[in-house]
Amino acid sequence: MKRISRWLTIGFCSLTLTAGLALAAKPNIKNRQMNQADRIRDGVANGSLTRPEARRLTRNQARLHRLIVRDRADGGVLTPRERAKAQHRLSRQSRAIARQMHDAQSQP
Repeated sequence: MKRISRWLTIGFCSLTLTAGLALAAKPNIKNRQMNQADRIRDGVANGSLTRPEARRLTRNQARLHRLIVRDRADGGVLTPRERAKAQHRLSRQSRAIARQMHDAQSQP
């Protein structure tokens, strides 16, 4: 009996831990948007982004935000398809920020 309860306890703990890690790993759209805005701001501050690059990236961020707000307009919740589309757009924007930050241009 002790063996069974011990294995059940271990199984329950590992299941709880796995579920917690899965929830923590789930990307949050709002957090990604804030992180990308911070990256743009940091890029301007350290000189790795020029002002025109930062303006373009900020405009793209605003466009993404408007699209996400529009998708949420019907009920306030994103469908799985809308969420996937938003995550894809945010990933593309993240790559654009990285490309612009690591190109050979720098602020004078």
